[in-house]
Parts: sequence; structure tokens; C-alpha cells
Amino acid sequence: MSEHIYDFVSKTLTGGDKSLSDYKGKVMLVVNTASQCGLTPQYKGLETLYQDYKHQGLEVLGYPCNQFGGQEPGGDSEISKFCEVKYGVSFQMFSKIDVNGGAADPVFKYLKKQAPGVLMSEKIKWNFTKFLVGRDGHVIKRFAPTAVPDKLTRDIEKALG
Repeated sequence: MSEHIYDFVSKTLTGGDKSLSDYKGKVMLVVNTASQCGLTPQYKGLETLYQDYKHQGLEVLGYPCNQFGGQEPGGDSEISKFCEVKYGVSFQMFSKIDVNGGAADPVFKYLKKQAPGVLMSEKIKWNFTKFLVGRDGHVIKRFAPTAVPDKLTRDIEKALG
């Protein structure tokens, strides 16, 4: 297992590789997303956070996942079109992944180990679990799926310094 978030490379929705080291010195909000979930409208709030704070160094990173109720059934191009057309998403979206189980993406294995959930469980419970990562690459906080983006501003502002 990697020792630092910056050691990982993720595949983007457009098929390219993106090194998380590109985000060194930035604050990252890493989220597992889904297009057909009751929480999907959070895309709008995530985009608002990104627009409001990107100039101060915030990056929002979305990782679609189909492990919860089959709520992300589409392929990468379908997900990309949905996010862009329905919610105007301009933050970085990555290729669909698993966040739990043996095939869990290494980024989420790392994040879950750094910031376990309730009762120290590393398992992701649902879509839109969020991890706030500081400028130094260390996980600051894990947020429940129901934590709406506009309620994260205090933590984000503190992380941005």
C-alpha cells in the first residue's frame, strides 16, 4: 500500500491517467459519486464549492461508483455527459471504481485507512462519502454521505488557511 496520497495515479473519465501528485499543495475534497442516487443533487453543491474556492486552492475529485444500489450503471462517457449537462460539473471526474471489497480502488483503500468511519470501520456506507485532504496530503476529515456540500465550508476554509 502506498504511503502517501500523492503516490497514486487515477484514470480520468476521458481515459487519461492523472497523478494525484498534480494536486500537491492543494486542498482536495475526494468524493465517491453516483448519477442515480437520492444524493446526486450534491453534484450541484460540489460544483459550487469548487467554483467558490478553486482560486484559493481547492480541488474536488469525483470518483463514480456503482456499488450502492446500482446507482451508477453507465459507462465513463455516459457519466461524463450526465455530470456536464445536468450539473455543469467542471471539477475533475475519474473513471468508475469500486470503493469497498477486494477490488477497491487504491485511492479509497488509502483514504479509508487514514480516516475510518463510525466505530473505526473503514467501509464506505453509501454514495457521496467525502474525504477532505489538506495541502500536506494528509486526510483531515471524513464526511458522511448526508453531509451536504454547503455545510463543509468551515472545514474547507480552515484547510485552505
